[in-house]
Amino acid sequence: MTVTDPLGTTAPAPPAAPTGSLTPVFVTLKLALLRNGLRQSAGRRAAYISSIVFTLLFAALQLLGLVLLRGHDHAAALVTVLTAVLALGWAVVPLFFPGGDETLDPTRLVMLPLRPAPLIVALLVSSLIGIGPLFTLTLAAGSAVALAHGAAAAVAGVLAVALNLLVCVALARAVATANIRLLTSRKGRDLALLSGLFVAVGLQFVNVGWQQLSGENGLAVLEPAADVLRWVPPAAAVDAVQGVSEGAYAVAAAQFALTAGALALLLWWWQRSLTQLMTTPDASTLQADAPGRETGRRDADGPLGRLLPAGRTGVVMLQTFRYAVRNPKTKASWATSLAIGLLLPVITSLQGNGSIYSACWAPGLLGMLMYNQFGQDTSAFWMVAQTISSRRDAYLELRGRALALGVVALPYVTVAVIVAAAFMDRWDAAPETLGLGLALVGALVATGALASAQFPYSIPQDSGYKNVAPGQAGLAWISIFGGMIAGALLSAPVLGLTIWMHLSGAHELLWLVLPVGAVYGAVVAEAGLRLAAPRTLARLPEILAAVSKG
Repeated sequence: MTVTDPLGTTAPAPPAAPTGSLTPVFVTLKLALLRNGLRQSAGRRAAYISSIVFTLLFAALQLLGLVLLRGHDHAAALVTVLTAVLALGWAVVPLFFPGGDETLDPTRLVMLPLRPAPLIVALLVSSLIGIGPLFTLTLAAGSAVALAHGAAAAVAGVLAVALNLLVCVALARAVATANIRLLTSRKGRDLALLSGLFVAVGLQFVNVGWQQLSGENGLAVLEPAADVLRWVPPAAAVDAVQGVSEGAYAVAAAQFALTAGALALLLWWWQRSLTQLMTTPDASTLQADAPGRETGRRDADGPLGRLLPAGRTGVVMLQTFRYAVRNPKTKASWATSLAIGLLLPVITSLQGNGSIYSACWAPGLLGMLMYNQFGQDTSAFWMVAQTISSRRDAYLELRGRALALGVVALPYVTVAVIVAAAFMDRWDAAPETLGLGLALVGALVATGALASAQFPYSIPQDSGYKNVAPGQAGLAWISIFGGMIAGALLSAPVLGLTIWMHLSGAHELLWLVLPVGAVYGAVVAEAGLRLAAPRTLARLPEILAAVSKG
């Protein structure tokens, strides 16, 4: 076909715009991304292949285990809970690992002339390619085999597998799309640093769950949870297979309808978020200062600064709190210490072998934040070093950092002890435990101040997974573990007093451990700060060189 222009010349007509489906294009792109990613380096290729092998092996063993559960009285409870936990994982993993899959970022598509509806279909189909969908498919298939008895149940099982896989993938996509601007911002990268905490806490609950399943009741302990989760998609679709096997067709139909409705709702949410993302300007396209907007500068210190002491001590405390909120590495350390310190007494209590003294993990983990105080400043420590010209300057610098930790430690340790006493019903031992905890905080503040001056090391800021610069691992080990041993020895007098009162039968006097521990911790901390001040002043050049390596 030819066209004639106004001058009378003819030329071939331009090719028509493609009107085919987007799905093959996006599937091809997903495969190309995987292929090109593997070509980048042999290490990445080996890691990907080993992850595939490990996933396939684990999935095969899981499939075999579910098949062997076929006919078990509590098989439905197990697969229902497993499906719900897996769906929870699909929902939260994009929040903690936004960089794990480049295709999760729909902002790469905003400049393309694509309509949301066909784009959703193409993204959904291409998202079914990967290790995660393969593992989910295996779990769903094994669950269906474990529950399906009869031809009708087999058909229901196929439907349940499809719904389970689609709901999980759509859930991950919808969550990632709704939060993509947060996840790709600095705050999102800070959130990703907390993934280690998420994994650590999750593993502890998995450990508790495994111990419960290994008890006398076995899988029967899952029945109460399964009774609730059987109406939560996509676990509802899996439980519907059991309903079809038992002839409860009406209940199974309702569960299938609930899961299908949840899938439709997720797709609607995903499409709405995608449309808003592709049509709404972000902060980079808006004027920094719109007309009529108030441009008055806030008080630099804010309300917190007005509550802190005047002088250098208050300034240092405010700096420490700001690091805890704004610096990704410092924020991750604070969040990990605070969360794990509170969870450990709860977890040990659930395991049945807990002691109220496990609440001392809270002051122990929090006190460790006093170590390597100058390393968290990295190369910016030279600005602090310029203001330290005397022992008093060094003392006030260390005291401000210690007081910031103490302001958090006092209420936090109290709450940790109260939580442990409530879970273990040991209110009688709460005062002595709190006294031990406060003494431990003081001892760790003292040894942390000394270790910060004697064994400083750099904390790399360009990696979310490295906390020690290359070549300084020995310094870090000496600082942390040597300080822990020294802190334990410093708090030994209060521990010895507590043990002596127990052995001598003076139980009515155990409450005295609380004031003794509080006073002892304050005295030891003050002594440690005064000993560390002249050492800090004398070693300023070495400290600056060590913390600037990263």
